[in-house]
Amino acid sequence: MDTVHHPPPPSSMAKRPCPSSSQNPRFPSFFSQMDHLLDSFLFLADSSPPISLDLSFDRLLDSCPYDTDRSLLIDRAHKLGSLLISAANRSAGKRASLHNSIAWALPPDLTIKVFSMLDSQSLCYAAATCSMFNKCAMEPFCYANIDLTTIVPKVNNAVVSTMIRRAGKSLQSLKLGIVPGPTASSGSRQPLVYTVRNSADVSSISWNDKKTRQGKESSILTRSCLYPLSGKSGAAGTLLRRLHLYNIERMDNASLCAALSACPYLLDLEIVGLHVELRQTLMSVSSNCHLIERLFFESSKTGRDDSLKVPTCVDLVNNCPNIFSLAMRGFKLHDYKVHLLVKGFLKLKYADFSTSYSITGTFLRNLGSCIGGNLLEVLILRDCMHLKEVEVALFLTSVLAGDFKFLRHLDISNREGLASEGDWYHRSYNSSIIPLKQVLKVRPNICLLAEFPSEGCFDIDRMTDSDINSEVSLPLQLSSHTSDGSLLMSLSESSYNSDQGSGKEEYQDSGLIIYEESSDEVDFLVV
Repeated sequence: MDTVHHPPPPSSMAKRPCPSSSQNPRFPSFFSQMDHLLDSFLFLADSSPPISLDLSFDRLLDSCPYDTDRSLLIDRAHKLGSLLISAANRSAGKRASLHNSIAWALPPDLTIKVFSMLDSQSLCYAAATCSMFNKCAMEPFCYANIDLTTIVPKVNNAVVSTMIRRAGKSLQSLKLGIVPGPTASSGSRQPLVYTVRNSADVSSISWNDKKTRQGKESSILTRSCLYPLSGKSGAAGTLLRRLHLYNIERMDNASLCAALSACPYLLDLEIVGLHVELRQTLMSVSSNCHLIERLFFESSKTGRDDSLKVPTCVDLVNNCPNIFSLAMRGFKLHDYKVHLLVKGFLKLKYADFSTSYSITGTFLRNLGSCIGGNLLEVLILRDCMHLKEVEVALFLTSVLAGDFKFLRHLDISNREGLASEGDWYHRSYNSSIIPLKQVLKVRPNICLLAEFPSEGCFDIDRMTDSDINSEVSLPLQLSSHTSDGSLLMSLSESSYNSDQGSGKEEYQDSGLIIYEESSDEVDFLVV
């Protein structure tokens, strides 16, 4: 007998086929009814006044016999309204994206490339334009070069933290702080330190306005603005190449050194007007930033920071041999320390020691013929109070003799004239012993700046010890006429100390003395 095989009974766990419009003819009609109902419902927004819709909803509520039914009806109305709003927003976004893709021809990758070339403020404006630009502007590559420098304080720590967080490991350049004016730059002759005394617009602001503006802490950068560089992740400062800091209030040595320790590949460091010590900063640079090539440092305490020691100079030369640009403005530097730096950096091409105190010019002797210093292309010794006329003459004589073959820019200008031999109070304005014309004739490619008061001699009023140690500017204004007839007003810096000691006593005491920082703070006015 043939065996009849019966199919197994259907299991309750068997998968049911998904219904489709072809299998269920009721779906097209359902969607059609839904579309018709929604179209009629949306038509009410234009055809019926709002009061009629409110009255209809009230009558519908009144028809409900129980309070729970009324509450359920209100909840359904809220849910339906929320669904309609969500659907409208989603459709509007799709239409906007379609419009943007038609109006903006660049693909996202090229858009990001364009945004990466914008400055930080323009990038923020672009991000606020539309959703497509906002999405492109959130790419870390767009924040590789952050420039938040301003003329007046209007950037706080939160803005800096957000920018650095968006950049992440793509961060390569960071510029923060207050720059005195749009024409100020590290290569200009005007000081970059921002204080009340050199703020041109302070006189036009009332005292009440000053107090109100000073109280806006939301627009002030403090020491914590650099914390994201050395945070827990430590990723932000890893690949940082350029760090420029200008006049950041209450920045201290610990915060700056912590940031530098998180930037091992730093190549360009510029510090202006910070209340930090030169020695500790250079120690941090020599310990952490061995690849640095450019170092620019302008003191906020002109002539009062004499913390630099010989061991610090030696460590900097040995640990950072790639430095080709060195600027130390406004520090108390002795010639033998400067000689160590200039001669030690074998690649040095740019040197700026403007407004530095105690420099007499003896460091220039026998410098052009040795390995270190012979590559100098730019040398700026502007307004060095103790720069001697005889040393300048000897230097220019060596240039005439063929030394410093690569020199193309020299600035020895001094608003009070050069110091005479033996007595720096006796200022010499006589340029007859300085072979300026001969140098320009033999080396016509050199840009030589030698701006002095009119010819003659003048004795600076001798300062008492109490005046020297005072931090208040001395009311000493020397008026004379320049060669072009313009009036030259020279103000002797109160911060200059009259001590002309060679400083070689540091050789006997090689201990690294901790420099005690002043607790005074400079108030920044929003102008």
